[in-house]
Amino acid sequence: MFFRKLKGVIDPEEKRKIIGTLFVEIFERESKKFTDVTWLAQGTIYPDIIESAGAESAGVAKKIKSHHNVGGLPEKLALKLLEPVKSLFKDEVRQLGLELGLRKDLVNRHPFPGPGLGIRVIGEVTSEKVAILQKADEILLDLLKTQIIGKEDVNKGFAKEENIGKSWYEGTAQAFCVFLPLKTVGVKGDDRSYEWVIAIRIVNSTDFMTANAARLPFELIELIASEIINKVNNVSRVVLDISNKPPATIEWE
Repeated sequence: MFFRKLKGVIDPEEKRKIIGTLFVEIFERESKKFTDVTWLAQGTIYPDIIESAGAESAGVAKKIKSHHNVGGLPEKLALKLLEPVKSLFKDEVRQLGLELGLRKDLVNRHPFPGPGLGIRVIGEVTSEKVAILQKADEILLDLLKTQIIGKEDVNKGFAKEENIGKSWYEGTAQAFCVFLPLKTVGVKGDDRSYEWVIAIRIVNSTDFMTANAARLPFELIELIASEIINKVNNVSRVVLDISNKPPATIEWE
């Protein structure tokens, strides 16, 4: 259903609206199957409201990106809306989670966008592109979770001393792959290849309103790129996004 609706769509804002509208339609339909449910709980946080230009305190706020959990629900929805952390930033939500006794691995899990991989495929979204992106993303995250930060990484300025012994996944705020809608020439074995490009995005941030590109050892970046190219079909090249927020946003779309 989502792929059909997104066919031919390349504008990121239009993709967000299509995905958000479908989410609401499906949710509304499925929610009617339950007669004893009266509340809809959403994990809306304050940056969602700001980026959707809905912050009361930001009279001159301009929309950066649409969020389907901000102003996207139908007015006649039969459920009451509960958004307990909508006035908090990401770091404040995490602190609250720790105070409530939630496990650290849950509290510090990397964010994932509401529209899903639809906004990590640049250009038209297809099942083939999403499958490639899923495999590349799996390789990236698995390596970050298994590679450990050592004292040498701290000495070289790649990590803080408090992160020694942690995985690079734990030592960074967010990491993901992006599917780029262009092909480049490569060599696989003795043959010429002409295949897709994957971008790697890894950042450090506290509140996610600003972010810096994470500095990782080149050997780790090289390993990630090599694994993706060798194990993901139809990928010939991997590039690294070193943009900060601002001026770039963390997500590409």
